[in-house]
Amino acid sequence: MPEQTLEGLVLSSKPLGEHDRLLVLLSDTGGLLRLAAPGARKPRSSLAAAAALAHLRVQISGSRGLRRIRQLQVLHHFGSLGTRLETLSAAQAMAELALALVPDGSPAPELLADLLAQLNRLELLVDEREPQLETLAVLVQGFVHLLALGGFALPLQSCAHSCAPLQPPIGDWSWRCSLLPAEGLVIGALPQAPVQLNASELALLQRLPRPHLPRRRDGALLGPEAVWLHLLQLLECWCREHLSKRIRSLVLLRSCYGNMTPQSPSLRTQQS
Repeated sequence: MPEQTLEGLVLSSKPLGEHDRLLVLLSDTGGLLRLAAPGARKPRSSLAAAAALAHLRVQISGSRGLRRIRQLQVLHHFGSLGTRLETLSAAQAMAELALALVPDGSPAPELLADLLAQLNRLELLVDEREPQLETLAVLVQGFVHLLALGGFALPLQSCAHSCAPLQPPIGDWSWRCSLLPAEGLVIGALPQAPVQLNASELALLQRLPRPHLPRRRDGALLGPEAVWLHLLQLLECWCREHLSKRIRSLVLLRSCYGNMTPQSPSLRTQQS
């Protein structure tokens, strides 16, 4: 049988039979691959490291049906994210989003690289005293990046109805734009919209496609927790409309941050 060596991140790991595991691996060249790890649940198995959130180099065999892992090398394991509920739930939510975005067998090099970068950023927060806000911001920015790389970017630059530029008037606290999940963002406060953003919130959202999180000149993260929760609520509505799978780990996230549908506060400072 032909053999292949590739690298990827394990997004999901489930029992298969009595001793095996069924993995879903996100790889550069093959997109999502469903692989059997024979004997991985046995004590002292050489494939025991085939677990969720492990970055692996694997040798696989088979050309039809469920392919099998013959050997693996652990490049990195993000197991430390499980020591904090907020980092674990954020990592799982991004893994679920990747599962919903990537077609089986389709290459996804940029998406894999971005997801690994987001997980590395989360890992740096594990030992922080109060990582909740930074973790939430990494998750929201990660969703923006992954949605764009997966072909479901939320349009952030023009009104979905008038095509007018979305230029938030900072300082005008009466200005609103509304999310219509099937279309995008529309200028104005529409009563039927599940989420409305003020000018400062939209300005913050428009900065998230950039590589780095938006910060003030002193290095502090821009925006309070309630604003980041509000942006996550908007992204969750967008995902629910356009993706076939719900991101169930966001339920776990709610236990860390409380109510996911806060009143939209004003974000007073927009300068980094």
